[in-house]
Amino acid sequence: MSLYSKIIGTGSYLPPRRITNHDLAAQLAEKGIETSDEWIVSRSGIAARHFADTGVQSSDLAVEAAKRALDAAGLQPDEIDLIVMATSTPDHFGGFPSTACVVQRKLGITNGCPAFDVQAVCTGFAYAMTIADNFIKAGAHKKVLVIGAEVFSRILNFDDRTTCVLFGDGAGAVVLSASNEPGILATRLHADGRHSEILCVPGKPSGGMLEGSAFLVMDGQAVFKLAVSVLEKVAHEALEIAGMDSSQLDWLVPHQANVRIMQSTAKKLGLPMEKMVVTVDQHGNTSAASIPLALDQAVRDGRIRPGQNVMMEGVGGGFTWGAVLARM
Repeated sequence: MSLYSKIIGTGSYLPPRRITNHDLAAQLAEKGIETSDEWIVSRSGIAARHFADTGVQSSDLAVEAAKRALDAAGLQPDEIDLIVMATSTPDHFGGFPSTACVVQRKLGITNGCPAFDVQAVCTGFAYAMTIADNFIKAGAHKKVLVIGAEVFSRILNFDDRTTCVLFGDGAGAVVLSASNEPGILATRLHADGRHSEILCVPGKPSGGMLEGSAFLVMDGQAVFKLAVSVLEKVAHEALEIAGMDSSQLDWLVPHQANVRIMQSTAKKLGLPMEKMVVTVDQHGNTSAASIPLALDQAVRDGRIRPGQNVMMEGVGGGFTWGAVLARM
């Protein structure tokens, strides 16, 4: 009998502080930087985002999303036997201890289960899901908590209107369980380090200090061009592995970076826009959190239902991209 991994619970969390484009434009105007709601919406589709308060870290957002996913799955924290967390904004400088271990402690999980972080920026959740899926199919773990959480507001340069208006903070989580029924139907991951400099944080630790900038930098045109070219391809790759075609998809849940990229991908897959889950307008780009945030919203509002086929895909710094095809 074949062993599969299946999503049995989803959860998400947004910090309470909501920042509209008008709020952000007013903040930037005080620094002599001109932008507007119209300018931001026309380029990205983003109308608002959430920022974490001072002192709130990725682990704090992750814990809230994880609690909701565990509740939806009907599980207690100690029933989890693996935690895989995707983040580019870990709690600790240098990335250790891993934020996954911090989340494990904050959830009160004391069963000694392994916990680790995955770094693939905006593709992080697809990477984390693929890792968890393979652990389950190998028989190594039965209940896996997969989380994407970010506080990107901490690495934004608010003197650069081309990047600071695009990102937000948040967390999303799923519980994957071993199952005899098909759940994760296919995954496909890629990376191309030749493009590592088009989206990065260039600073490096040196002598206990930061050498260079700790702010995100991005070549927006280069990222846009690459994203549009790879997302359709990786979706088709996942469909081919599963022996399916795009007409069998009920929902597309893409990384929420730019509504134009998302619309282009849906069009190339032959999907009507009504089959695409869009949260970028209210969340901004929450990097590794964006897919699970959007998935949870669509599950909880009743759009995504059991038995439906969902394509999740992302693209991010590294340069990385990937897709996860799941039957809910």
